[in-house]
Amino acid sequence: MHIFADNSRFKGITLPPSGLALAVLLLLYIFIGLIGHDPWKHDDAITIGIVYDMASHGHWLLPHLAGQSYPDAPLYYWLGTGFVKAFSWLLPLHDAVRLTSGLCTLLALSLILQAARELYGKPFAAAAPLILAGSLGFLFHAHEAQPMLAALTAHTAAYWSLLLLPRRPGLATPVFAFSLTAAFLANGLLPTLTLLPAIVLTLCFSANRRRDAGLLLLGMVTSAILCTGWLWPLYRTAPDAAAAFLANELAQFTFGRPISINLMDYLNMLPWYAWPALPLAGWTLWTKRRTLTGRMLLLPLLAFLTTLLMLSVLAQARSASALLLLPPLVLLAVPGVFSLRRGAANAFDWFSMVTFSLFAAVAWIAWSALVFGWPERLARQAVRLEPGFVGHFDGMAFTFALILTVAWFWLIVTSPRSPVRGIMHWMSGLTLFWILVAVLWMPWIDYGKSYRPVSASLARVLPTVRSAHQFHCIANANLPPALLASLDYFDGIQTQALESKNGRRCDLLLLRGQPRDPDFITAAGWRMIWEGHRPSDRRDHEKLRLYQRGRRAKPTAALSDIASPETADDHSGGGRILSIP
Repeated sequence: MHIFADNSRFKGITLPPSGLALAVLLLLYIFIGLIGHDPWKHDDAITIGIVYDMASHGHWLLPHLAGQSYPDAPLYYWLGTGFVKAFSWLLPLHDAVRLTSGLCTLLALSLILQAARELYGKPFAAAAPLILAGSLGFLFHAHEAQPMLAALTAHTAAYWSLLLLPRRPGLATPVFAFSLTAAFLANGLLPTLTLLPAIVLTLCFSANRRRDAGLLLLGMVTSAILCTGWLWPLYRTAPDAAAAFLANELAQFTFGRPISINLMDYLNMLPWYAWPALPLAGWTLWTKRRTLTGRMLLLPLLAFLTTLLMLSVLAQARSASALLLLPPLVLLAVPGVFSLRRGAANAFDWFSMVTFSLFAAVAWIAWSALVFGWPERLARQAVRLEPGFVGHFDGMAFTFALILTVAWFWLIVTSPRSPVRGIMHWMSGLTLFWILVAVLWMPWIDYGKSYRPVSASLARVLPTVRSAHQFHCIANANLPPALLASLDYFDGIQTQALESKNGRRCDLLLLRGQPRDPDFITAAGWRMIWEGHRPSDRRDHEKLRLYQRGRRAKPTAALSDIASPETADDHSGGGRILSIP
């Protein structure tokens, strides 16, 4: 191809990157920062809490969280439990669980490479994993315990199988069947339904429509049988749990927001979330606007638009759900990498090099402030944000970060001219910045985000309460699932929902935030015996308070509507909102 005429081997690297160079870069991207820190808020803590329960109590058919059933699709939790069993001798449970995300990310990048190779040919394929890995939203979720990553992997496999169908139907059909199965078992109906438009579009572009329709139907029937292998045993052993799962699947489609507002939320998210895939896809459409008729461009374009529309109709806008938009968008963006004009390509390349060189400098300066207290003003700001943190020099982390920083500058100085140089530098720079943050800043970040000290403080109070006062259980009010999961994982503290039958009989109440009327709970005969929060939790509604009922106090059943209006569930990280029976 003439666009690669000036590429030549030099000092061990070529552009587009060779298989080995690409593999090393992607492995660094995937696994650095995946382990080495506690569960944090949102989906990471929830997922780890579910796997902890599954590994401890064997709830294989129906996931449980903090002692309560959690009706959700089980595939990610099965894989996570498998990693826990396999690596319990080497890693703490929360780190072993996140290896599942590493596996899903690795598979997704490999499969998008195969899909791009099938659609555009081998010379163009390497750009696809670079674009996907360089997308900021993907980086955001690739290093947490996130079940939607399994659904994303299923989508990349499905796109590859649909593109492969005309050439190798014998391989495409089983891959398609397993991708549909994985989509449903990973996250339920949403990732499964959002694949339907791509299936219809594949048939529209098919040269042998009758054969392909039969094969796709065979794949869907096979997938339905495989999914029944989980649903039928669940229904036979726990019919109420199966009904709760299906109810939750349907409930997510009636979230009550206007479709136009939900669509705007997704559109507002995409400019940063899908950067640089979105502008590259736009450039593809602009340069190919006169030839926008064939499968090569129409399939990913229409798949992206229909997936966006279905997500807007079926699911509230969340960053985890938006992962499903990336595969078709990345496939659409691949030609844009190779059709950029020289001035635009050089501008993107310089922007990537300058931006991440500056970010790397910021990372090192901030590390110096955390460890050595210089610059003093920045060090004071770091202590203000995380009161009580004391930095320590880690020679191994310093050496590793320094080697990668030198490698970054070597890469940008010696890279040959190539259409993929800009996206290569973007993805490499993003990887460098992420690794510097993960290696140099992780102790400071983990200190502020982990609930381990809060849970330990609460656990120390409970034996004293037990010896002084007989209590049946702990009721909770306003505690999001991520916090319930953290308390159970760190110290085995399980609570009952205040509104539940068991919660109404509890003699202890764990409340997040200030009561709506602080005087009411005191007047009802309850007294606060403990308060805890993370160092960075300064706002009152982020703090935890434990109340104990007096002998003549009103029961928890009388403490209805005590929540502060500022207190809300923590779901900003994405994922799904489930009602837990």
